Amino acid sequence: MTPGIVPPFLLDRLASTDDPRLARAAAAARKTLTVPRPARHVRTRLRLSIDEGALVAEAVPAPDRVISDAGNTERLPGRRVRTEDDGPTGDRSVDEAYDGLGATFDFFWDAFARDGIDGAGGSLLATVHFGEDYDNAFWNGERMVFGDGDGDVFIGFTRSLSVIAHELGHGVTEAAGGLEYQGQSGALNESLSDVFGVLAEQHALGQTADKATWLVGAGIFTDAVQGTALRSMSAPGTAYDDDVLGKDPQPGHMRDYVETSDDNGGVHINSGIPNRAFFLVATRLGGFAWERAGLVWYRTLTSGTLSPTADFAAFAAATRDTAAAEYGEKSEEVDAVRAAWAGVGVAEDATA
Repeated sequence: MTPGIVPPFLLDRLASTDDPRLARAAAAARKTLTVPRPARHVRTRLRLSIDEGALVAEAVPAPDRVISDAGNTERLPGRRVRTEDDGPTGDRSVDEAYDGLGATFDFFWDAFARDGIDGAGGSLLATVHFGEDYDNAFWNGERMVFGDGDGDVFIGFTRSLSVIAHELGHGVTEAAGGLEYQGQSGALNESLSDVFGVLAEQHALGQTADKATWLVGAGIFTDAVQGTALRSMSAPGTAYDDDVLGKDPQPGHMRDYVETSDDNGGVHINSGIPNRAFFLVATRLGGFAWERAGLVWYRTLTSGTLSPTADFAAFAAATRDTAAAEYGEKSEEVDAVRAAWAGVGVAEDATA
């Protein structure tokens, strides 16, 4: 199954509602669940900055964005409508996707010196207006794809930078060697995209860890929904509590781990546990979350030593090793990582 930002259990819930006010949304959810997701040069720019009163000019990588419009069909890639250096089109989804990919590219370069999804300046491909009333966004192994939503429950998925960055994050994980999209490794796959999603948003807003919302997908629900976002990294299980969608089922601790065969073994549900661990590390360390906590997670993913079937315990151990390699065994970063995994029940205690 191709990763999507909206978990299937939430779409299942919406699809089964008999509320006449949500007939269109229910039909859209049913259709979204049945739509098969199609399989899957280096640019530079001049950046100016001030260093101790002196103007500094440096050449840095630039994104190569290509936005296409599926025209509410299910055919990819769609008609090319905006490429790098083109001006705004006036189509909100096209321009939001373009700007969001640019902001995400800037985040990965500024935080980790990563040049795009593949790290080598490859094009950032996206398609908007996918399907009719399509209630999801996904990475298909080649491009990011965004539906328009049904208008009653979901609105355009390009409205949220964290959603755009989440989908690009799946590409980064895949390029780094991948994590099998099943069980705990699949939940880690989803969690890493959530981490990159919120960090890209925080980077764009210049937010420190203590000022951020830690919400994934804020802004994609209509006002009719009783909820703030798809997921909360700070408090998994609290993002929404709606009459139709039900209550956010994410756990934040291993004692509440959900054993299920649905959703590839609960990849969207159990991702709340590593999400909460990252939040605990970031807020304990303070400052900009991408500078230390984010760097540890990114280096762990891209180290080349992480097994595609890594479970939570293996990933926790790998992040502790990364923190020690980056900052020293006796560092506050290592202490923060150990305490966080203990805090979500993955490690036995803070010294594990």
